[in-house]
Amino acid sequence: MSNYHTPVLLNEAIDLLNIKGDGTYVDLTFGGGGHSRAILEQLGSSGRLYSFDQDSDTKANAPDDERFHYVESNFRWLRSALRLRGVEQVDGILADLGVSSHHFDAAWRGFSFRSDAPLDMRMNQRGGESAADVVNNRSEEELSEIFAQYGELQTTWKIASCIARSRAVEPIRTTQQLCRAVERCTPKHDEAKFLTKLFQALRIEVNGEMEALKMALEQSLKVLRPGGRLVVIAYHSLEDRIVKNFLRSGNTAGAIKEDFFGRREVPFEVITRKAVVPTAEEIERNPRSRSAKMRAAEKL
Repeated sequence: MSNYHTPVLLNEAIDLLNIKGDGTYVDLTFGGGGHSRAILEQLGSSGRLYSFDQDSDTKANAPDDERFHYVESNFRWLRSALRLRGVEQVDGILADLGVSSHHFDAAWRGFSFRSDAPLDMRMNQRGGESAADVVNNRSEEELSEIFAQYGELQTTWKIASCIARSRAVEPIRTTQQLCRAVERCTPKHDEAKFLTKLFQALRIEVNGEMEALKMALEQSLKVLRPGGRLVVIAYHSLEDRIVKNFLRSGNTAGAIKEDFFGRREVPFEVITRKAVVPTAEEIERNPRSRSAKMRAAEKL
């Protein structure tokens, strides 16, 4: 498990969950199981933990514990997956939206530009579009929008144009073919940062990550008991904005409703007025934690 992924903001996340020994909790992003194991350590014999992951590779990390329930599902199906297991409400939900180190280190999955591999990037390999499908089949306008919104890159029309010219000669099927396709658009002084953002944008699109996040957040309102905690660790500015809006307003747009008398109607009390970020020591120990921002709220 330790080689699969190092959990980010582990102690801080567990503290914010405010775990009750007999409570029912959800880890929406099981991965290497680091956060889940820490939750289990806080639970008594009657506590329960339901951990979601759509990547079947993560089954190998499941602890042998009767209180633990592995849910092989995208967390966008949070409420229905719990109801199938007889669970209507829970005491806390944790989501670490980062990609497991395993996915970057397993070259054949195609998440990293540092190895030559099929351009896949699907978390759930049982179906759906791969990154190669997106790169080869989307219009230049669609690709430009993906790179701008999810990669926060500049002059994305140039990047999309480079890809279109390359795929007209030969389909782009591997990570290195994509790197070569955008070579003319890649800044020489900041190549790694540029490619990281490019690959990130494709990964988010391939896995529908923003839509899944919005769906899970909306369902959390129905699933959490009053007094239940929602704790989310985000790594992308758009993700963090969605989470921040949701915790302060109860909707992902951030629009706060008022009653007839002008009183704010909000479903949460925000616990983290400012996002919790990793310490310098944690970033040194685990550089992939450097962009993490954690926010938490309690359901009223």
